[in-house]
Amino acid sequence: MINTEVYSDDRGLGYGDGLFETLRAVAGSVPLLDYHLERLRDGAGRLGITYPKAEIRQALVTALAASPNGIIKIILTRGRGGRGYSADPANPPTLLVRCFPLRVPAAHCYERGLELGLCDVRLAEQPRMAGIKHLNRLEQVMARRQVDANGWDEGLLLDDLGRPLELTAMNLFARFGDCLWTPSLSGAGVAGVMRQYVINELAPALPMTVQVSLRPLSQLRLADEVFACNSVAGILPVRKLAVWQWPMGEVTRTLQDKVRQLYAESQC
Repeated sequence: MINTEVYSDDRGLGYGDGLFETLRAVAGSVPLLDYHLERLRDGAGRLGITYPKAEIRQALVTALAASPNGIIKIILTRGRGGRGYSADPANPPTLLVRCFPLRVPAAHCYERGLELGLCDVRLAEQPRMAGIKHLNRLEQVMARRQVDANGWDEGLLLDDLGRPLELTAMNLFARFGDCLWTPSLSGAGVAGVMRQYVINELAPALPMTVQVSLRPLSQLRLADEVFACNSVAGILPVRKLAVWQWPMGEVTRTLQDKVRQLYAESQC
């Protein structure tokens, strides 16, 4: 049994006690759906929330019929709980599935690249919750306020030691020669679905080696090209961070084409 309505005493609302996924629907299907569901299942397991597999699948069928081209957001919380941090294990989880129109960055962002700013907010280290998409997103909310106030396209978030981790809503990649680097998210950050697709499937096909590690911010200025990604927007080049600039690289263009093809094939 699950709840399908949110209540004022729902633990997702009261404590951020839950998870979410944001899926791009294309012609009635979701590219990379298995990646999304695996991350949701992993997050539920880590938080100790019941994972209602059959109900999620059925809710997706209904949502895709109503919105075959758009955004589908899945929210899974621990359910109702009232006041206090302790939760009654007998209470069923809450499952919410909502549909939204598709919104992606402007065309010039894909062609000329993103201009980034450096956010003042630092991502706190918490390995037990790193990687999953839990509902506690205040760090990203505060960082996005700075992005909007300064008119940047996106903002780069660092860890407490000043090492780059991710953007406010996208993951970060940089090419150094024949090596594709992305920050390790074992301590903080969201392991994005498109990031996993690039690491697991796209990069090996180029072929390129992939390095997942933490590097000083200063290393970015030596990169041959930089790009950002998520499962809704796809692949976007990064052209500027403060005084540092990068060209629209060949690898970025190739990956963009691969992702466009992924979305196009979903329409066939």
